Amino acid sequence: MERNFRGKTVVITGACRGIGAGIAARFARDGANLVMVSNAARVHATAEQLRGDYGGEILSLEADVTDEAQVQDLYRQSAERFGSVDVSVQNAGVITIDTFERMPKADFEKILAVNTTGVWLCCREAAKYMVKQRAGSLINTSSGQGRQGFIYTPHYAASKMGVIGITQSLAHELAPWNITVNAFCPGIIESEMWDYNDRVWGEMLSSEGKQYGKGELMAEWVQGIPLKRAGQPQDVAGLVAFLASDDARYITGQTMNVDGGLIMS
Repeated sequence: MERNFRGKTVVITGACRGIGAGIAARFARDGANLVMVSNAARVHATAEQLRGDYGGEILSLEADVTDEAQVQDLYRQSAERFGSVDVSVQNAGVITIDTFERMPKADFEKILAVNTTGVWLCCREAAKYMVKQRAGSLINTSSGQGRQGFIYTPHYAASKMGVIGITQSLAHELAPWNITVNAFCPGIIESEMWDYNDRVWGEMLSSEGKQYGKGELMAEWVQGIPLKRAGQPQDVAGLVAFLASDDARYITGQTMNVDGGLIMS
């Protein structure tokens, strides 16, 4: 279903690949003024590809979502370029996988800094513009691990559960200005991040007995999904576009699974 975002400014962090690039493609297709953000220079090439595919106005920026000054600047540039900040999708995220006794404290802190503090910083800065407009939509990327923790990733689970807490708290605080705040929990989505998950989790679980080759762990886990397939970035993008649209104007403080039925709660 196509939605009309013409004249709306949509900011997406973590937009150079995977889920973020899929979300960006959806909003580009639906006519938004698009701001694509990543800490990797690759974001410019991804933006150029979308310009070729869909046309439209796209601003690509490099920024570290853990750096307060850089986050402030990216929203300032967005508002100056397009005149508003209507939707902000906090999607930047990282993961590492390790046993609890080997996991460095620095890894734990980095995961929370990007996945949780980065979400809060972006929400805070985006909301400053939305409050002035008395309208807006904040959409945060959590994870299936925001619902259920998993082996070898306590820091990632903590970071994504934190995103849900931020979402619910801000939904209360920002409601008087007609700003909705929601989150979504992707399951197994085909992307470069999942390639990493499949490889490293496979190595870790192989060390405990059963041997996993490339793609075998993902294939095994997909069998536990009622819809019997991994998700695609466009599956996530459809939900995000709905949450950003006027059709979702009475939905706030909610966290929605997009995982083929893997977690039903």
